[in-house]
Amino acid sequence: KFIAFTMVKSKKSTVKFVIDCSQPVDDKVLDVASFEKYLNDKIKISGKTNALAANNVTITRDRTKITVASPAELGFSKRQLKYLSKRYLKKTATS
Repeated sequence: KFIAFTMVKSKKSTVKFVIDCSQPVDDKVLDVASFEKYLNDKIKISGKTNALAANNVTITRDRTKITVASPAELGFSKRQLKYLSKRYLKKTATS
């Protein structure tokens, strides 16, 4: 179970986090579509869930990569994504 995290800062004051799920997908441990839905439901902004669109946070999915883009002034943290990723893996491993 290895998920790689990458942070990319662009000049438009947008911070992008790329979650590479290629190894868990190859091992059939992780379903990228359900993981994306989980992130959409659980990411909190200012202590509130389901506030992604109001704060211009976007979550996009490629085959094995999920990209979370947010404005730099929002202060979105990589720590929250790591926490939610570990929590999702524990949740799916037990079921």
